[in-house]
Amino acid sequence: MEPKHFLAFDLGATSGRTILGTISGGKLSMKELTRFPNTMVALSGHFYWNIYALYEHLKAGFAAAAKEGVTITSAGIDTWGVDFAFIGEDGCVLGMPYAYRDPHTTTAHTECFERIMPREEIYDITGIQIMNFNSMYQLYAMKRDDSSQLKHAKKLLFMPDALSYMLTGKMVTEYTIASTSQLLNPRTKKMDERLLGALEIDENIFPPVVFPGHVVGNLLKDIADETGIGEIPVIAVAGHDTASAVAAVPASDEKFAYLSSGTWSLMGIEVKEPVITPATSTLNITNEGGVEGTTRLLKNITGMWIVEQCLKEWKKQGAEISYSQMVQLAEEAPAFKAFIDPDHSSFANPQSMIAAIDAYLTLTGQERPATYGEYIRIIFESLALKYRATLDMFRALAPFEINKLHIIGGGSKNALLNRFTANATGIPVIAGPSEATAIGNIMIQARTAGMVGSLQEMRDMIANGIETTFYEPHYTDIWNDAYRKFTETINKLN
Repeated sequence: MEPKHFLAFDLGATSGRTILGTISGGKLSMKELTRFPNTMVALSGHFYWNIYALYEHLKAGFAAAAKEGVTITSAGIDTWGVDFAFIGEDGCVLGMPYAYRDPHTTTAHTECFERIMPREEIYDITGIQIMNFNSMYQLYAMKRDDSSQLKHAKKLLFMPDALSYMLTGKMVTEYTIASTSQLLNPRTKKMDERLLGALEIDENIFPPVVFPGHVVGNLLKDIADETGIGEIPVIAVAGHDTASAVAAVPASDEKFAYLSSGTWSLMGIEVKEPVITPATSTLNITNEGGVEGTTRLLKNITGMWIVEQCLKEWKKQGAEISYSQMVQLAEEAPAFKAFIDPDHSSFANPQSMIAAIDAYLTLTGQERPATYGEYIRIIFESLALKYRATLDMFRALAPFEINKLHIIGGGSKNALLNRFTANATGIPVIAGPSEATAIGNIMIQARTAGMVGSLQEMRDMIANGIETTFYEPHYTDIWNDAYRKFTETINKLN
């Protein structure tokens, strides 16, 4: 089979990239063509995304690909979740979309529970964890505030769909990105009429729901000519970046859990049907859309955020610690000196992360760290034990035995934390790929092009073409004892 080339646009909440993926001889290779910033625009007390700048960056990515001298088969876009743009009657984008960090949703979820629908009913319909910035609460806030954008909107498009529209002139609602909104019913896989009716939002504001691999349309002629790329198809990949990443898990069967690891971590399992029960509601576990109509049953966990903030703080104090130094310092520090709950509210965005850790340890009757290494080790061990606690939730919910944990994303390179995680969970950890989101994006395009026939075939090709690192659990008795102490400690403040 002749090599085929695909273009993946992977947009995060701080930066984006253009990745050229080539599949040849059953192997995938990737090349980064462009990298660009994505910063929120602060204006009159609100925060917006500059969708017009993103559009220009996408065009620059097409132009860079055209200079590679290869024929591009298709392109696909993935982004963060929940945010959206409005399209007017004349087809124009109605200004800059609100960013999920905008303060207009601070109390929107609690107001919704009181005025629109009870929390339990919303969760029962959607199976989505309650977060104040979900699309549902953004729409509620805009309705409450008499938003001019909403009043003049003909259509609502989630971010990857809005960018695809700007490139092709065609409108779709991609399933995985729509599932983050808390407006999609995972049982019917359609936008829910009851929720939209309660919000007084016309259900026709959403284009039809399509699934990963759908051909949105060809690149508009003026863009094709300007960039030199040609009128190539734009594919609705798994538009939610985590959905694309999970599609790239190199698993051989369904009996796995995944951990998308970075500044924030997402742990979950892949199931054929949503799991919406009083237990998942209490645990605030979410049911998001996956490839081939699957459901990503997952839980958000604080990831490397805490240690990243500590490193920034120490750097300001004159101590710049490299990754290798960080690992060495943690390795040399005493084990299980103290524990923190990484998801405790005091670590969300404190002025000083060091002070927040010290305060937490004092409140729980533990000794404060004396060295950088002790801080780092406490964070890493606590993260690994938090992963164990979360995995235990999924062990109770999964319709199969979980016999391995796949760690994907940037955190898959953290060998020390991966080793701790294997020890804490008591099951093997397979780390990699670190570029899971871009790989999933490209492989969904490859499936549309007929190079693979199913999600499992995608995963088999990924497994055959990338390097992963295997971590076998050790010292399980010691870690089980630490887990008991960790649980007792964090329950003091819960």
